[in-house]
Amino acid sequence: MNTEELFKKIVSHAKEYGFIFPSSELYDGLGAVYDYGPNGVELKNNIKQYWWRAMTQMHENIVGVDSAIFMHPKIWKASGHVDAFNDPLIDNKDSKKRYRADVLIEDHIAKIEEKINKEVVKAKKRFGDNFNEEQFLATSERVKGYQKQIEEIHQRFASLMNANDLAGLKALIEELEIVCPISGTRNWTDVRQFNLMFATKMGSVSDDSDTIYLRPETAQGIFVNYLNVQKTGRMKIPFGIAQIGKAFRNEIVARQFVFRMREFEQMEMEFFCRPGTEMEWFNYWKEERLNWHLALGIPKEKYRYHDHEKLAHYANAATDIEFEFPFGFKELEGIHSRTDFDLKRHQEFSGKKIQYFDSEINESYTPYCVETSIGLDRTFLAVFSHAFKEEVLEDGQTRTVLNLPKQLAPYKVSVLPLVNKDGLPEMAKGIFNDLKFSMRSHYEEKDTIGKRYRRQDAIGTPYCITVDNDSVKDNSVTIRLRDSMQQERVSVDNIRSFITQH
Repeated sequence: MNTEELFKKIVSHAKEYGFIFPSSELYDGLGAVYDYGPNGVELKNNIKQYWWRAMTQMHENIVGVDSAIFMHPKIWKASGHVDAFNDPLIDNKDSKKRYRADVLIEDHIAKIEEKINKEVVKAKKRFGDNFNEEQFLATSERVKGYQKQIEEIHQRFASLMNANDLAGLKALIEELEIVCPISGTRNWTDVRQFNLMFATKMGSVSDDSDTIYLRPETAQGIFVNYLNVQKTGRMKIPFGIAQIGKAFRNEIVARQFVFRMREFEQMEMEFFCRPGTEMEWFNYWKEERLNWHLALGIPKEKYRYHDHEKLAHYANAATDIEFEFPFGFKELEGIHSRTDFDLKRHQEFSGKKIQYFDSEINESYTPYCVETSIGLDRTFLAVFSHAFKEEVLEDGQTRTVLNLPKQLAPYKVSVLPLVNKDGLPEMAKGIFNDLKFSMRSHYEEKDTIGKRYRRQDAIGTPYCITVDNDSVKDNSVTIRLRDSMQQERVSVDNIRSFITQH
């Protein structure tokens, strides 16, 4: 199965089992907007809580806020979004399709990287157990040629982006012979800038309304609340402010399911520190955030760092944590050293002093800031796509299973009476009602037990508790483990401890 077929299966599975639906599907949908179904909202909320606890519960110097989506329009002028929040847009004249010029170039680089991966796969087959991948990458002339191509494109690409050279971007696209995926032609328009913010009006009379924006990021809600949080929380530098919330971007090309949407959710933390210490904290959070991802049990090789070649106007250092989605390595989380840009700009535009008096050095200053910003929807897709498996069993049948991290699964346990009679449903309901206070539990009695097992596998439930005819006699149940499909007989009194230990 190729990656495109795999991704289609993942998208189909997400809909079939109540994780994600196309928004407004009753009216033929709305482009790049999605709704989370009953299982999807549980998984999404579990990811939120996993992040929120890691930030605010495990760090005594990080607190949370929940700022409004509508904000004073001067905020976006101060932050630079009104003037500089643009993407380079290019159209193909034959297909009439619109693309981001930078993404076309990045996708071209990804194709060269895929050629390297194919060379590695072939070499592994040829050399078997004696294969040394690191040595092969360093000595293969073909691989070194591909690596040189990537390096040269990266350098030129970064230079053009930093210089905002739109004509140069088009020339690079033409030189690389990048074609439109739809028409297959290279009949491109000139590259032009496109502002990504959604604008609307506030006020009862349209003519007198002010233009306001749907926020394109949640970070500014943290910055404009810096003084409120610092004073009311009596926070001492260094400290952080965390937030989870919706953001909106009028993406040129919204694609790849929930990876790039026009309405999405961010989990961001701004960490304020003394000027001169920002790189120490930048490196700290770079490592800390990768460890958070790895704690989910997803293999380390699925992640990699990607240092920015073009820095945003506010940053003096930036790196991405990329994840290997079915469509390749893409940004999952960004760690940025934003300097004191945001607080100083809001101080300038608001006319109000935003500073911190540091009693340790007897000095007032504008704090520097290190940001961690992760897409909730992208994290959902990363976890979901990695967990999706199709396994061929010993009897030749295929089962579809979501090997979700147990702490994130929509339901921790499903309680299933073997048959719908002989007192089994009553006993199963009793177990369910007891467990639901301590863990997210599910109850189901329809269909054969085999079909119910398969359904729970497909939504990622780690444990299935089966109540059978012996259960009413000996007060024990069968607990089936999702990943191994092994079954163990356990006393009803020991169900919680068994789940905790497994």
